[in-house]
Amino acid sequence: MVQKKKAGDYVFYIVTIAIVGAFLLTIAYPFLNSLAISLNDAKDTALGGLSIIPRKFTLSNYTRVFKNSKIYQAYFITISRTIVGTAMGFLFTAMLSYGLSNKNLMGRKFYTMICLIPMYFSGGIIPTYFLMQSLHLTNSFWVYILPNLVGLWNMILMRTYFSQIPDAMEESARIDGANYFTIFFKIILPVSGTIIATIVLYIAVFQWNAWFDASIYINNKDELKPLQSILMQIVNEAKYAETMAQQGMSADQIAAAGAGKDTNVRSITMATMIITILPIIVTYPFLQKYFIQGVMVGSVKG
Repeated sequence: MVQKKKAGDYVFYIVTIAIVGAFLLTIAYPFLNSLAISLNDAKDTALGGLSIIPRKFTLSNYTRVFKNSKIYQAYFITISRTIVGTAMGFLFTAMLSYGLSNKNLMGRKFYTMICLIPMYFSGGIIPTYFLMQSLHLTNSFWVYILPNLVGLWNMILMRTYFSQIPDAMEESARIDGANYFTIFFKIILPVSGTIIATIVLYIAVFQWNAWFDASIYINNKDELKPLQSILMQIVNEAKYAETMAQQGMSADQIAAAGAGKDTNVRSITMATMIITILPIIVTYPFLQKYFIQGVMVGSVKG
């Protein structure tokens, strides 16, 4: 029997939709405004008042960004560190998580506590820098990969998920003669698609957006700097060129700064931002279902 909806139910639906709509608007508007600025003429942007539609459409802001020859190598470094870092980071994090989820592991609580300590205390930037230097990781591509092989928060999520898998599956495999590596790769991982997609997304986003490690450990090799670092340089060049223009410098002097005469720092900044986040925006919808399910893991069982 279908229950009739009362007037109060419709009021509740309307209020809920209005609140959610307002919330979505506050999220979407800044992005649409940034996109409009990135696609708008620099001189027109300087007049202000731009909302979500470009008044004078142009791709010159993106052209100016991609004229920087360093950006292509930076894209290669960022894509490489994202692929390699995600693959290796997931593998090592998953293996540690599987080990700590095994109830028969001797010293399980001790190992877990050892893993939790770095989540609250760290050695600091300077000792970490000297550690990387002593390991010959500075000015090396591997400084992006090796220090991030295990994410402790990701490990906790995966351990929680693995502990919910029925023990009977592992026990039956052990009876058939399977070792732990066989169980891990052929039984545990195939039934863990939800948490795998979630952790892969976490690690990939971290690697794609990372810039701080490059600013510390990559000192004299611009060819190893990721996209975020190069885009920051482009934004700084645009700021410098705009300052020169405001001070009445000649067009040749401004062009020598690397950004051109008609530079608007807001346009360049927004264009670089869109370039940075676009791959993540394109990827996220394909993993959204798994991402939401994976986030719920920690709320079901700690």
